[in-house]
Amino acid sequence: MKKLVLKSIDFYRKHISPATPPKCIYLPTCSSYTYEAVEKFGVFKGLYLGFRRFIRCNPLHKGGYDPVPEKFSFFVHKQGKNKQHRRSV
Repeated sequence: MKKLVLKSIDFYRKHISPATPPKCIYLPTCSSYTYEAVEKFGVFKGLYLGFRRFIRCNPLHKGGYDPVPEKFSFFVHKQGKNKQHRRSV
């Protein structure tokens, strides 16, 4: 199942994402973040983290550098100062 999820994210990144304007306000991008989270924590925890990130990826949030956490948690933890690395459009 993990391979299927990772291949789906790869498909999105290679075929769908290039055809749309860049919208992600975070680094790494939401798809890269989700891919890494699935690799690191498995399908369910990784998709949960990716979904949580995707929900925050909108103009109401600051954006910037937001890496996959070292440890999994169902709760949101503040990660110190959030460096501004917004992608220019």
